[in-house]
Amino acid sequence: MIMYKIIDKESLNPTVTRMTIEAPLIAKKAEPGQFVILRVDENGERIPLTIADYDRENGYVTIIFQIIGSTTEKLNHMEVGECLYDFVGPLGKPTETEGLKKVAVVGGGVGCAIAYPVAKKLHELGCEVHSIAGFRTQDLVILQNEFENISDIFKLMSDDGSCGTKGLVTDALKELIENGNKYDCVIVIGPMIMMKFVCMLTKEYNVKTIVSMNPIMVDGTGMCGGCRLTVGGETKFACVDGPDFDGHLVDFDEAMKRSSMYKPFETKKREETCNLFKKEVL
Repeated sequence: MIMYKIIDKESLNPTVTRMTIEAPLIAKKAEPGQFVILRVDENGERIPLTIADYDRENGYVTIIFQIIGSTTEKLNHMEVGECLYDFVGPLGKPTETEGLKKVAVVGGGVGCAIAYPVAKKLHELGCEVHSIAGFRTQDLVILQNEFENISDIFKLMSDDGSCGTKGLVTDALKELIENGNKYDCVIVIGPMIMMKFVCMLTKEYNVKTIVSMNPIMVDGTGMCGGCRLTVGGETKFACVDGPDFDGHLVDFDEAMKRSSMYKPFETKKREETCNLFKKEVL
């Protein structure tokens, strides 16, 4: 049986963890924008997580996850040296990066974990990369140094002004566009409400915009229908048709309504799992 050993684990903020997994076959073919399906144990739930980075030489794949539901709570309790039961991928279509000369990459919150490998690949291809990362407050900032290292321009934004510049990612993007930057494409990944408003802004300036609909994926195979969305009037599934789509064609209001349906269940299951771990400790 193939063992997917945890090689490294790091807490990036109180609710976000970075893990490096030994998975040479996935590392060999992984590209930015793709995801894996994992199970913590034999009876575990299958969850999709976007590939945050990969090391082809050593055969490592990095995931970054937010502790939201039962499975991410269990995953966060695993330690270096332990093994995941399943780790399958790479799945989904890679983000299109070839031929782009100048791109703005916009990440919001934990969405920066998905935006970073895209920005890194663009940088490696010689593209001029302008990155914008937005967070509610300084305590939630992740991957700042990583973004700075691969960006020609890096803008850090925070809702409360505790780090970077006070304001929204749309404020920074609008400033960059109005300063004369002509982008081949804007790639935005984060909360759906953020992606919606970025797309509204870029539509005004007629700038092609790609969004990742990773946040609404559930099963990862197209069978559950949980990631169904409307793109240009047609029904698509984020996991098999995406997760990247033309942001100007996505019906965000419909997608946000569907994704909110799972939040009470996720919260309940995480609380049950937390209580279980507490009892084990006692």
